[in-house]
Amino acid sequence: MIVAGCDVGSLSGEAVILKDNSILTYEIMRVRPRPEQTAQDVMIKALSKADLTLADLDYCVSTGYGREKIPFAHSSISEISCHGRGAHWANTEVRTVIDIGGQDCKVIRVDKRGYMVDFAMNDKCAAGTGRFLEGMAKALGVSLSEMGPLSFESSSPIGITKTCSVLAQYDVVCMINDGMEVADIAAGINKAMAERISKMTKKVGVRKEVAMTGGVAKNSGVVHGLKKVLDVDIVDLNGVDPQIVGALGAALFAQERAERELRK
Repeated sequence: MIVAGCDVGSLSGEAVILKDNSILTYEIMRVRPRPEQTAQDVMIKALSKADLTLADLDYCVSTGYGREKIPFAHSSISEISCHGRGAHWANTEVRTVIDIGGQDCKVIRVDKRGYMVDFAMNDKCAAGTGRFLEGMAKALGVSLSEMGPLSFESSSPIGITKTCSVLAQYDVVCMINDGMEVADIAAGINKAMAERISKMTKKVGVRKEVAMTGGVAKNSGVVHGLKKVLDVDIVDLNGVDPQIVGALGAALFAQERAERELRK
């Protein structure tokens, strides 16, 4: 059985192909102007890696902000459920999932089967999201991938007090003009982000083990900050790219639904 999950978010699109409960292939790409275009492009790229076409799929589930606009998906499921399910599949010990996406942050608690039992989500402000980090990196004049390693070079992280992304970005520009060390500013940004996310995590209640998903999970500075603030370990996803976990969860739901249809 070959199934797929497609996750179209605000900054990136991901597709995961599963065959007999194993990841066959996957693809990640920057979003296109329209969600359906992103979905089509990322899915075709993922399928081509395995020499497959859309016709070879037994079932496809879509998720993310653009999930209702994906024409080849058989059904759609919220990204909250998909991230919980995908993280638990990658590591069955996981009970709390911190998903930091492009424009939101979600903390999800799952049961022993990986199904969502509770969650909390940030407000409409971009603070504590991937878009916030992207803006901060631009203000610092570094790439997003450099933000984590750069923060470890800091000897004295600078406090970032503004919760508004626009005002925080203005403050960062002023700090640079005042001659402050870029590494200290980067460390302050990552620390501030970790503190904001930790408040939301505590509302849901931390249950071990804790995993991080989404593109920001690749920022070692934020991960390190969360470990310190929450006083927990962030467990490994056993080689699964944290950015594809939403699409992975969607593919797992697709597999479940395809199996259910076969039993009818």
